[in-house]
Amino acid sequence: MVTREDILKIAKLSKLSVDENEIEQITKDMSEIIGFADTINSAVEDEDVEFDDINDIVNAFHEDVVVDSYDREEILKNRSGGENGYFMIKRRKVK
Repeated sequence: MVTREDILKIAKLSKLSVDENEIEQITKDMSEIIGFADTINSAVEDEDVEFDDINDIVNAFHEDVVVDSYDREEILKNRSGGENGYFMIKRRKVK
């Protein structure tokens, strides 16, 4: 069961603002989600299920083949900055 304190802690850790009137609904929703996950988990533990045969999708593997590519100098000639054959971009500051 998810508690009010759990929701407040999750909100603080994720830096989300939660209104007081939303906490009850979020608590209910999170409890339902966790209950659903527990139901699935217990069903998997109770039965010996082979997940390989759930559907008929087959992995389509292919050989790695080297193909012609663009000329490196042609691509890099229009760059606005860079060095040693690489693009240089500004580091984005995260708030």
